[in-house]
Amino acid sequence: MVSIATWNINSVRLRIDQVERFLTEQAPDVLCLQEIKVAEHLFPHEMFERLGYTHRAIHGQKGYHGVATISRLPFRDFSKHDWQDNGEARHIGVELLESGLIVENVYIPAGGDVPDREVNAKFGQKLDFLGRMTRWADAIDRPTLIVGDFNVAPLDCDVYDHKALLKVVSHTPIEVETLGTFRDAHGWVDLGRQFIPAPERNYSWWSYRSYWREKDQGRRLDHMWASPELAPQARTHCFVEETRRWEQPSDHVPLITEFDL
Repeated sequence: MVSIATWNINSVRLRIDQVERFLTEQAPDVLCLQEIKVAEHLFPHEMFERLGYTHRAIHGQKGYHGVATISRLPFRDFSKHDWQDNGEARHIGVELLESGLIVENVYIPAGGDVPDREVNAKFGQKLDFLGRMTRWADAIDRPTLIVGDFNVAPLDCDVYDHKALLKVVSHTPIEVETLGTFRDAHGWVDLGRQFIPAPERNYSWWSYRSYWREKDQGRRLDHMWASPELAPQARTHCFVEETRRWEQPSDHVPLITEFDL
């Protein structure tokens, strides 16, 4: 069995103790981090090395964005796409050497506050990012897992109040449709909903702005999607909500899937 986790950590250096706790308690073989917010030469390697995560692929930048894939299993760097065509560090792909599985780790742009590309360039960039990903997915020809913070909650039940959020970035019809086009381009299987079927609660993000434990105003923004030929090898999937209760937590919680490769 191979276990793969994904987590938008919202600053890996600020939350390095939480990452260590998660790795110690959950012990995934591979951890994909998003929003590491650090340039590659300043990445905190020591803790990962000490815990046996000796294989690391990092695509970082100072203060913003950034992704990193950390593993106990040998891998080779496989891909590094700039789907926004603006130099932001939002993707890293690796190939696990023993199984040949491709693991693509992505941080899709949030898209700003106004769901209109004419008045909000960030929203247009988000849709264009997904468009470039869709063209890329068309050509995938081997078992692939894509994980990360997609910044889209696609199903009505993926948010705490569907009607209230229809005009809120992350759940607008155009974002859901655009993400669906990406899904269909490769026949991706949404493992979160394969194992936790709709309409069961399956949130991965809660805003810092609301008292989340009382109101539970969550959204499912983080995803693990498998190629059609890989999906049947998934054995378990869960989200680790307890991390949101830790001191100074990320606003996202980790997801973990186990595969029989």
